[in-house]
Amino acid sequence: MTMLKVPVTPHDHVKGPANAPVTLVEYGDYECPYCGLAHPVVELLRQHYGARLRFVFRHFPLSQAHPNAEGAAQTAEFAGAQGQFWEMHDRLFENQDRLGLPLYFALAGLLGLSEAELRAALVEETYAPKVRADFLGGVRSGVNGTPCFFINGVRHEGTYAFEDLGAAIELTLRAHTTV
Repeated sequence: MTMLKVPVTPHDHVKGPANAPVTLVEYGDYECPYCGLAHPVVELLRQHYGARLRFVFRHFPLSQAHPNAEGAAQTAEFAGAQGQFWEMHDRLFENQDRLGLPLYFALAGLLGLSEAELRAALVEETYAPKVRADFLGGVRSGVNGTPCFFINGVRHEGTYAFEDLGAAIELTLRAHTTV
């Protein structure tokens, strides 16, 4: 059984209450087509489980296969520094087939963020250390592809289908309530 080596901290991007009985951590890549397919599944799980589920997204850009993944991750971090990580995160996945500088700047404008500041952050790689830290934490945890999920610190070995992830979350919830 593979375990999450890096605990959830205030530096992570989190949706849901800290005291939720289940924490779902995803290591993802904005250019990965499978992550794109998993994105709406995660949103459905979040709606279905409500306050019983805390979701954490960590970057795992597979830059050799996905040349736009690193820039997308840094763009999400730029938005996050201004309190709009999740808005950018969702839009990047919704526009996955158009990743690249023109999209990043257009999304920044849509969210009321400065294109010039984003451009400077990308050139200076201001948010690259955060993206690298997420990636290295994933490597330490045995992540070797995306999407990769951990449920309460244990790697989910099944698929990202709603039924499969949901069944694993249900098992974890049952174990939590019998403790």
